[in-house]
Amino acid sequence: MRLTHWFNFLFLTLLFRSSLAILAAHPKLYWNVHSTPGSEWLKLSRKPIPPRPIWCSTDEEVAWPAWLTLPGGHGLGLGRYWHFLAAMGWVICGFVYVILLFISPQWRRLVPTSWHAIPEAFRDFILYATLRTPSPGTSYGPSPFNALQQLTYFGLVFALTPLQILTGMAQSPSLLGRFPWLGRAFGNRQAARSLHFLGLVGFGAFLVVHLVMVVWHGFGDEMGKMVLGEGHTRRASHAIGLGLGIVGAVVLLHVAANLASAYRKQGTHRVLSALVDPVRRAFLHRLVNVQDYPETAITPWFRINGYPPIAEFPQAQAGDDTYERLLAGNWADYQLEVLGAVEQPLSLTLEDLRAMPRQEQTTLHNCIQGWTSIGRWSGVRVRDLLALCGPRPEARYLAFLSFGFQEKPGGVAESTGTRYYECIDLLTAEQPTTIVAFELNGEPLRIEHGAPLRLRVETKLGFKMVKYLRAIEVVDDYRKLGAGMGGVREDEQQFDMGAEI
Repeated sequence: MRLTHWFNFLFLTLLFRSSLAILAAHPKLYWNVHSTPGSEWLKLSRKPIPPRPIWCSTDEEVAWPAWLTLPGGHGLGLGRYWHFLAAMGWVICGFVYVILLFISPQWRRLVPTSWHAIPEAFRDFILYATLRTPSPGTSYGPSPFNALQQLTYFGLVFALTPLQILTGMAQSPSLLGRFPWLGRAFGNRQAARSLHFLGLVGFGAFLVVHLVMVVWHGFGDEMGKMVLGEGHTRRASHAIGLGLGIVGAVVLLHVAANLASAYRKQGTHRVLSALVDPVRRAFLHRLVNVQDYPETAITPWFRINGYPPIAEFPQAQAGDDTYERLLAGNWADYQLEVLGAVEQPLSLTLEDLRAMPRQEQTTLHNCIQGWTSIGRWSGVRVRDLLALCGPRPEARYLAFLSFGFQEKPGGVAESTGTRYYECIDLLTAEQPTTIVAFELNGEPLRIEHGAPLRLRVETKLGFKMVKYLRAIEVVDDYRKLGAGMGGVREDEQQFDMGAEI
C-alpha cells in the first residue's frame, strides 16, 4: 500500500501537467453544450480573437511553458497521449490500492463507521484553523488519522476519484455516441468537462494541504510512515533521504518526458501509441453511434476549425487554386473520386450524390480541442459508396483526401504545405452514421464548414472529419501514406488515429 501511494503521486503529477497541455488548446470552460463564444464561465487566456471574416478555434490556443505542462508549447497530441497513459496507470494503481485496503484491516483507518465522524471532523477543522493539532484516532475506533483526515481521504478515494473517471469517460465521442445518457448524467458534455476541471483543482488543493500536513505533523515521522511504515521512527533521516530521493526520481522522469516530447516527437508518439492504442481499440473502437438529438437542440452558431483553402486565408493555402476555381463555378465541375483498391472506380457529381439514398442525423460534434456543437447533417452513407465501387479483398482502410492543406497550430498564419488527409478502417466506414455530408441544418454546406463535401464519423473527434473533400482512396495499409500514422494531424501533431476519446 505504501508503494501505491508513491505511484499515485507519480501518475497524478503526470495527469495534472498533461491536462494543462490539453486545456491550453481551448482554455475556456462552459456549462452549455454549444460552447457559444462569450458564454464560458472560465477563461484562462487573454488572447484576443483576430478581426477576420472567419476565425477558427485554433486562434484561441495558447502555449503554456514546458515547466508547467507536459509537453510545453502547442503539444495537444502528445499531451493527450501522456494523459491517457497516466490515467491508465492511475486507475490500475487505484484498483490495487482498494483491493489491498479491503482484504486487510487497513480499511478501518480510512472508512468512517459512525456519523460522529462529521462533528468530530468539524472540531478538528477548528483546531487546525486555530493552529492547534488534533490527536489521531476517533471516538468510534482507533486510527492513525483524526476524523477530518479520515473523511478527507475517504471522500478523495470513494467520491472524487470515481467522479474524475466518469467525467473523463463522458468526454469520449465514442461513448457519448453509443451511450448518450452518459453525457446527460452530468448535464451535457461541456458540464462534464467543467466538472473534470474542478476535480483537477480539488486534487491539486488536496496535494497542497497534504504536503502542509506532512510538515505540520512532523516531517521525519510522516516520511517514516510513508516510506518505512514506521510511526515515530528512529530512522527519520533515512526515511527523509529515501522519500526525497523518490520525489527527485519523479521530477527527473517529468524532465525526461518533456525532453523526449520536445526533441523526439515521432519516437515518443510511437512508444506512447504502442501502450495506449491497444487499450483504446479494445474498449472503444467497435462502439456504434446511436445518438440523434431533437431539432430544438441544434446549436445556433456552429463553431469552426480550419481555414478554407482560398487566397483570402494564406494560412490554409499552398499554391493550389483548384478549389477556388470549383467554388467560383458553384461546384458545377466538382466530382468526388473513389479510387484505389476497388473493382469499379467512381467519379460522382454533387447531383449524383444527392440522387442516392439520403442519411440525416442530428449529432454532437466533439472537437479535439474541447468545444462542442450540435448540427443536423445530411449526406450519403460511405457504405453505400463502397457498395457501388466494390472494395477488393486486400482493402482495409479508407483515406479521405482534402483540397485543403494542414495548418500550423496556434493560429499561425502559415500552411505546412501538406495536403490534409485522414484515414479510417472499413469497420468504421460501414457504420450507418458514417457519411459524406453535403448539408448542415438543411442548407448546402457553407465554405467554412467544408463545402462541397465533408466526412462525418460520429464516434470520432472532429479532426478526422475531413472537409473540402476531393477524393476517397481505398488502401490496404494506412502506414503507406504520409508519415504512416493514419492522417496528417497524426503525422505532424502526434494526434491519435483512433480519435475516440
